[in-house]
Amino acid sequence: MAAGDITGRPQRLNGAGRAADGAVLVALDFGSNDHAGSLAELRLLAASAGVDVRAVVQGRRARPDPALFAGSGKVDEIARACAATGSRIVLFDHELSPAQQRNLERRLECRVVDRTSLILDIFAQRASSHEGKVQVELAQLQHLATRLVRGWTHLERQKGGIGLRGPGETQLETDRRLLGQRVKVLKSRLARLQRQRDVQRRARVRGEVMSVSLVGYTNAGKSTLFNALTHAGAYAADQLFATLDTTTRRIYLPEVGRITVSDTVGFIRALPHTLVAAFRATLEETIHADLLLHVVDAASPVRDLQVEEVNKVLAEIGADGVPQILVLNKIDLTGVSAGVDRDDCGTIRRVRTSARTGAGLAELRQALIEAAASKNTSRTPNQSGLLSDAHVT
Repeated sequence: MAAGDITGRPQRLNGAGRAADGAVLVALDFGSNDHAGSLAELRLLAASAGVDVRAVVQGRRARPDPALFAGSGKVDEIARACAATGSRIVLFDHELSPAQQRNLERRLECRVVDRTSLILDIFAQRASSHEGKVQVELAQLQHLATRLVRGWTHLERQKGGIGLRGPGETQLETDRRLLGQRVKVLKSRLARLQRQRDVQRRARVRGEVMSVSLVGYTNAGKSTLFNALTHAGAYAADQLFATLDTTTRRIYLPEVGRITVSDTVGFIRALPHTLVAAFRATLEETIHADLLLHVVDAASPVRDLQVEEVNKVLAEIGADGVPQILVLNKIDLTGVSAGVDRDDCGTIRRVRTSARTGAGLAELRQALIEAAASKNTSRTPNQSGLLSDAHVT
């Protein structure tokens, strides 16, 4: 399972120096409007985790099976696919309960990873900053806390520990206690980083610098657009969750002066709540921003659903009240021309761009100029600038 062990060290799906493990993907249709899109996204997630997809098992059900999620007959089909392809991992495009995951692993005799654990694993691989690693580890341990009963063979044994366990304390109780201690340490570290962010934010408020955050679905082109706007050289790749650590740069616009622009982690459907909670300090940069550039992959056939998913997460973290400009990126793949759309008041609400070719960047800068010019200098607490210059390099 893609979660941290009891010492807090992340466990990876694909260990360093090893060939990618073979996997069978399982995607069941419970009447979703975008079953095919969800399966395609699972393939991308698996590739991002370094897993070699060797087979896909699909099916339709009215509701999940309480014990095995997929039902006995479908589990037998999954077992045959694993045997035929030599796969050692089964990836479910769904969230499994601890009991379902445990039952499936016993039945299939291989590792079973649900969508939440897979996303957590990718975040563990990609986090590079100290804060990012702390946030991912906290999310992993909080997810693991609900699954300590899974797969353990020594839990029935009573063990006394010299200087570690009390008399008669079970291994499960010890694991829970150690996990709780580690979570407490990580939360303390994040609180300290939060205070540092608050100091930086207050300094930025005093300077009356307008703050802009790029938000959007993962792989929508946020980092490429960020680099095009700021010449920052931030890491950008055609993969899910290429960016985890927030990067902030100042840019100068002759008409309005300096503004700060931040590139943030991308969102995805069914983003684990533990991950949203752990990354709240980073995501709060969007709460305190004066403007959100909501970057959308204009070439995606499910772009409207992706916009909805991003707005759901923004509402969850309390950033749904921050003004937005929709940036339709990747127009070079659609044949649409660059330009802007204004509302009845003449305010720019949508910008059509291609970060890769540079088309529409002038229009986007104009949108930023107009937003900065109209910004009220007496800002509300929820729109008082960025929380920090996280990862300003």
